[in-house]
Formats: sequence, structure tokens, C-alpha cells
Amino acid sequence: MEREYGSDYTMPTWAIILWCIIVLLQIIGMWKVFVKAGKPGWGCIIPIYNVYLMCKIGGKPGWWALLCLLIPFFIIWVYNMISKSFGKDEGFTAGLFFLGPIFWPILGFGNAKYLGPYGDPAAFQAHQGKGNFDFENKQQL
Repeated sequence: MEREYGSDYTMPTWAIILWCIIVLLQIIGMWKVFVKAGKPGWGCIIPIYNVYLMCKIGGKPGWWALLCLLIPFFIIWVYNMISKSFGKDEGFTAGLFFLGPIFWPILGFGNAKYLGPYGDPAAFQAHQGKGNFDFENKQQL
């Protein structure tokens, strides 16, 4: 007796709907986080540009987006800088990385306020003023 099955590569409709809901939650949460940080919310849906914006929110230079794309481990560092920029700790960073669809909306819709890169604008300015080369302005600081 031969059994007939559908294609081995089909997903059930409920799984597709669930996946779309999860992706939508993460996009909405990231959108709100970007807006809180003074960046365009729509930037979260543009590949590569969203990584660039996350680097800027976290206080890293824009060329770090290239590092994140070439060496994916660097995105964890950027997530950590984003959580610090909103006054959160390393535990929240782990949440952003492992449970993004839950933690991005918490950050976006919660009462966390953008404190500036690194979460401490004075520390950020002090770090920037140490003679570092700013690749975007192409000048010695």
C-alpha cells in the first residue's frame, strides 16, 4: 500500500501565520526603538541600513555595520551597546539576542528612554575626544 503525501517542503498554514506574527512583533518593536533614539523607524526594515542605524544608536561608527555583516558575532556587541544606551544591562542584551520578538517591543513600548550612546553621553564624548579617527568625517578628532 503506497501512501501519498504532499511536498516534503511545505509548511502548515498555522506555522506560516505564527512566523509572520513573530517577525511583525520584532519589526514593530525595532521601529519604536529606532524612533526613540531619533533615527527613522522605517530604517529597521531595510537590510544593511538597519545594522548601520543600530551601530549609530549604540555609539559605534557606521563602518561597524560592515564588521557586523562580515563577522556576525559583532552584532551581539552592538545589541549590548543599544541596551546600555537605554539604561539596560547585559541580561537585556541576551534577551534582545535570543528572544528579540519579545525584548525589542519591551524596549520600544516600555518606559526606557534613550540616554545617548553608551547610556552616558558624557562618557561617550570623553571616549570620542581621545584622538580617535572619525571615519565618517575623515578627520582626526
